[in-house]
Amino acid sequence: MKPLIGISCGTFHDRDWCPPSFGHRQTYVDAVLRAGGAPMLIPPVQDELILRELFSRLDGLLLAGGGDIEPARYGAEPHENLGTVDPLRDSAELPMARWAVAEGKPVLGICRGIQVLNVALGGTLYQDLPSQVGGNLAHNLSYEREDWTLLAHDLRLAPDSRLRQLLGVERLLVNSLHHQAVREIAPGLRAVAWAADGVIEAVEGVGEGFVLGVQCHPEALQGGADPRWQAVFAAFVQSCGAARQPAARAA
Repeated sequence: MKPLIGISCGTFHDRDWCPPSFGHRQTYVDAVLRAGGAPMLIPPVQDELILRELFSRLDGLLLAGGGDIEPARYGAEPHENLGTVDPLRDSAELPMARWAVAEGKPVLGICRGIQVLNVALGGTLYQDLPSQVGGNLAHNLSYEREDWTLLAHDLRLAPDSRLRQLLGVERLLVNSLHHQAVREIAPGLRAVAWAADGVIEAVEGVGEGFVLGVQCHPEALQGGADPRWQAVFAAFVQSCGAARQPAARAA
């Protein structure tokens, strides 16, 4: 059986008179399929018992991109440039991220996902990079150019990191579609990649399990713009399969 990878859903409002939709972009599904996993979309269920039941069936958790996290979740007041928040999604993703890390279930956070992972474990965020960090680096350039594959800026990778090992380079260009970022790193995580302005662009868990968050969107790059990112998804899915095997043998 292929490892079952849960992909957290966002809330989408396409018409004022229509009920909202739960889902996510095809590129996440494509990346998991290419890596040999079986993707399953996880809606922001508010009943914790049902959410826990869904989570228990997963071999790994992919925290996908999306809007901003409610600042109250990390003890901050809303910044004037705070973007759209999704309280339902926060209330589902944050506990799932904590469960995954506590139970050794592999977790990969992408864009909003790295921020969810950090907040879930006790870290904080910059709510708006242009006003709180400043500088000339455009962290939202790929969004402004309306091109998910646009390589917007350089990353420097920690030489002793899993991410450096998987990508096989010390530096690389990435796409960039965010205005928030990790500020204070949560206990149990460490920074492993930085933009030129010092903004943290990737974190890893300090333990042996697969815990990785990246600020860029590798799911949009791995299909052709930068196939090196396929190694990250392959390692994630492989870790999900390995984490499932002891439980499968016990059953």
